[in-house]
Amino acid sequence: MESTLRRTWAEVDLDALERNYKKIREHIGSDVKFLGVVKADAYGHGSVQCSKLLEKIGADYLAVSSADEALELRVNGVNMPILILGHTPKEQVARMIKYNITQAVTCKAKAVEYSEEATRLKGTLKIHIKVDTGMSRLGYLCGEGNFETGVEGIVEACTMPGLDAEGIFTHFAVSDEPGEECREYTEKQFDLFKRVINAAEEKWGKSFCLKHCANTGAVACYPKEYFMDMVRPGLLLYGYGEFAKQMNLEPVMSLKTSVSTIKIYPKGTAISYGGIFKTEKTTRIGVLPYGYADGFLRSLSNKCELYTKEGPAALRGKICMDMCMIDITDMPSVDVGSEVEIYGKKNPIEKLAEIAGTIPYELTCAVSKRVPRVYYKDGEEIAKELMLRM
Repeated sequence: MESTLRRTWAEVDLDALERNYKKIREHIGSDVKFLGVVKADAYGHGSVQCSKLLEKIGADYLAVSSADEALELRVNGVNMPILILGHTPKEQVARMIKYNITQAVTCKAKAVEYSEEATRLKGTLKIHIKVDTGMSRLGYLCGEGNFETGVEGIVEACTMPGLDAEGIFTHFAVSDEPGEECREYTEKQFDLFKRVINAAEEKWGKSFCLKHCANTGAVACYPKEYFMDMVRPGLLLYGYGEFAKQMNLEPVMSLKTSVSTIKIYPKGTAISYGGIFKTEKTTRIGVLPYGYADGFLRSLSNKCELYTKEGPAALRGKICMDMCMIDITDMPSVDVGSEVEIYGKKNPIEKLAEIAGTIPYELTCAVSKRVPRVYYKDGEEIAKELMLRM
């Protein structure tokens, strides 16, 4: 079944993704490996298409959140190394080994489970050790009062049968935040991570092939020392946020819709649920087939603008499940079928994110499965994806 692409759709510019990758590559240097973070369907951009491009243009690793995300890439022909950052049940170890997928190990209990299962299967599971240096989420605790036991636990995991400890990594909590306090916190995380690595390698008698910690904030704002063997840019790769602007990177996704209906209302008419907006004069309203079921955060109701061919149009009233309304009173050429940019090159996603009190990631990840993705390469449409079951 063909999708109704003129309802609401996302345009993914793979040329922009490639240009961003090359600029980040130039920034980090040829001696540092590049891991592209493609979890959560590449933050809504489409993990398969984005991963295939990253593999083609020379990225070294990919990162996903779960076994299902990793297997989706494998069955769609992506062959490069993939690291699962999140939890994987031990029942999936056989598939991880079969498809050559790397698993993060965050504590002794996980290491034991993976080792026992890999040994039972007479196979080897490649792992990266996760160190909690201050994110306070996942990883071996190695901070004050836990350093020795943390290092011992890491070395124990590295020597367990059935496990191949290829790498070790940590995650910065505030590297993308301004201020001296955040910088000092990141520096302390980095210092602890280096001390853990040195102690673990000395005790183990071997070296980790891949040491990595630099996320978007560290790649953009910290010295090359922080890049270590590999970097993990996420938001930066897709061209969003203040750091992307500083590095002249481009937004990869544009989200668009079109005017489906136009209504003329007299002064004093309440628009949408709750009547939070009332017209102050005769008002021409454009109804758009884009609502919170498509990923439009309801918190943006009556607060933002969407971009038409005549410029920005104010959103009026509360966002509905499947629709929203814009004021096109002074835009005579905006008619039924006219294209409207929700965010993209003309209407920056950062602006909407700021109004919503969130980050651009949340908006791109929120784009629902019923919104088709249309992919462009070399200026031409090369693929379409619709996640609905048909």
